[in-house]
Amino acid sequence: MNTEITTKMKINKPVSDVFEAIVDPEKMGGYWFSSGTSRVEQGKTITWKYEEYGAEGDIHVQQVEENKKIVFNWGETTVTMTFHETDGSTILEVTESGFKPGDPEIVNKMLDQKGGWVYMLTCLKGYVENGITTLRASLVH
Repeated sequence: MNTEITTKMKINKPVSDVFEAIVDPEKMGGYWFSSGTSRVEQGKTITWKYEEYGAEGDIHVQQVEENKKIVFNWGETTVTMTFHETDGSTILEVTESGFKPGDPEIVNKMLDQKGGWVYMLTCLKGYVENGITTLRASLVH
């Protein structure tokens, strides 16, 4: 069983704009988590908070290649964000790996994470392309 998920989205802005929207905690607060304790930089441990959901968690940044790649550990999984520039637009690919094959809830966890990445990328696209900040934290549980 493949224990990773991949989600991709085209964002009609240069890769530098999309990359900065992810690494800058103030910008990230416009579309994803409400806050982060630091910029995303290699070797850092950062706490991301979702005030609306009363949730927070740490990421451990493994690798940052400006405008190309971000890799971080998030709980038991590893997230790799790869940025591809094409004709002034960006294709952002997010792969999350490390789901446990023997976990009886693996399918539900993978589906939940896939849906989360689709939502995050949609909010990022609205934010970077059009300045929309009202999509974040709109999911109802």
